[in-house]
Amino acid sequence: VDAREGLTGGDEQIAAELRRTGKPVTLVVNKSESLDRDLAAAEFHALGLGEPVPISAAHGRGVKPLINEVLETLPPAEEPPEEERGIQIAVVGRPNVGKSTLINRLLGEERLVAYDQPGTTRDSVQVPFEHAGRRYTLVDTAGVRRRARVSEGIEKFSVIKALQAMEQANVVLLVLDAHEGVTEQDASLAGHVLESGRALVVVVNKWDGLDPDQRDRVKAELERKLPFLSFAEVKFVSALHGTGVGHLMDAVDAAYRAATADLKTPELTRVLEEAVQEHQPPLVRGRRIKLRYAHQGGRNPPIIVIHGNQTESVPAAYQRYLVNRFRQAFGLWGTPVRIEFRTAENPYKGRRNKLTQRQRQKRRRLMKHVKRR
Repeated sequence: VDAREGLTGGDEQIAAELRRTGKPVTLVVNKSESLDRDLAAAEFHALGLGEPVPISAAHGRGVKPLINEVLETLPPAEEPPEEERGIQIAVVGRPNVGKSTLINRLLGEERLVAYDQPGTTRDSVQVPFEHAGRRYTLVDTAGVRRRARVSEGIEKFSVIKALQAMEQANVVLLVLDAHEGVTEQDASLAGHVLESGRALVVVVNKWDGLDPDQRDRVKAELERKLPFLSFAEVKFVSALHGTGVGHLMDAVDAAYRAATADLKTPELTRVLEEAVQEHQPPLVRGRRIKLRYAHQGGRNPPIIVIHGNQTESVPAAYQRYLVNRFRQAFGLWGTPVRIEFRTAENPYKGRRNKLTQRQRQKRRRLMKHVKRR
């Protein structure tokens, strides 16, 4: 209510409606900076909504205690169970590439505001839905621009929320604009997805408006500028007209299956042995690197732990070779694969071998024989 205008008929009508709801109501008396607090609140007791709280929003007086008081009355936030949320899909990309339009097309209704002005989406919006009897949660995120172009504080917050949503997701849909091709910001954002370890599907949007030459150019740019995403499936769609969107969920399911696959230790070790037989690790100071066995160390992304000797000296090229072998053997497409090496410690390192009594006697006899000569 307005302290300067005092109690009005409109205030009384709204208060009557609020009382009928039976919900807790906090009566806030704004614009009270030039008035005595008690006098500003006195006449609003007649509304029957409890003790009025005088504040001044323009000057910030009393706002923080008001927020704390309201938050104390709220019930604790309850996260829905994992099975209810289903597979979490974060839709990320630069501003105005059609992320909200794509989600609306997947849902089959206009649930999110889609506009051709960049920056329409400010916060990460979670939208649960079902497809083919399976639960999903789509997360629409704010467009991520280059750091130099991010000036507003609210946009910086939006970018942080988008990156957090990507970290918490099971699968990421990286949306690109076919008309603009693969930009530096697209490559940078793809790098963030790769570092997060999330399963990935690359979605090239606005595909229907391109001629054959332009399509060939975009495909060539994908291979040239995003070679580190060769494991991810690429889908060419038109979110506005729905072309190709129907196959997206199949790609999401396949990527999620690969990211959460259960890899058996005997099978991993067999693939490792075959890879080593076909291509031996390089020599290190004249000694061959020995890779003995492998087991799974985690999921989403799949982590393969390899035990052996001198594993800290395995070159990056050989690590990529092993990743490709495991990916082909187990069909781990659509997800990054990480390898961790562990070197077994030598239990006798730094210890001298103690001789037995008989060995010491033999040593003394040999030493005497040497001295005589």
